[in-house]
Amino acid sequence: MDARHPQSTNAVLSSSLRLIRAHRRMRSIDVAQAMNMALRSYEHFESGAGRINIERIHRFAEVTDSDPHGILAALALGSPAFALRCADNKLATILAVALQEFDEEAGDAIADLDARPIINTFTRMFRDLADQSVRRDAEAEAWLEQRRSRLMTPERDDGGS
Repeated sequence: MDARHPQSTNAVLSSSLRLIRAHRRMRSIDVAQAMNMALRSYEHFESGAGRINIERIHRFAEVTDSDPHGILAALALGSPAFALRCADNKLATILAVALQEFDEEAGDAIADLDARPIINTFTRMFRDLADQSVRRDAEAEAWLEQRRSRLMTPERDDGGS
């Protein structure tokens, strides 16, 4: 997406819903029926037409086993891909739950927090999560490479005899 021409919120919603539905290999009619909606009403919703309906976003997420908070965050970020990235791991819902617990535990002390430590903490946390993902992939590759040699391999036929 070109930063000079950002998508509208409705276009981001539409792209997010379509990406998730395609990722789940579901047809519009299947999602519509599971949401107890007429197909045309669902298509109107998926096209991003009309006002954003949070209750429908949550129903869609339930039907597609995706992350409703990821879809909502995608709207704020202007990134349909973020909604898809959160669909399986429920990242945004996990963040919302953790934030809810923080609100319950810290209460009014939250208002006294300075912005700089908040920024530093979240930046460090997200960097650590990204590093963990890369490290996990590298560890998986190393594990496979180390053990692959134990597998039987077909003998090569070099065309001799």
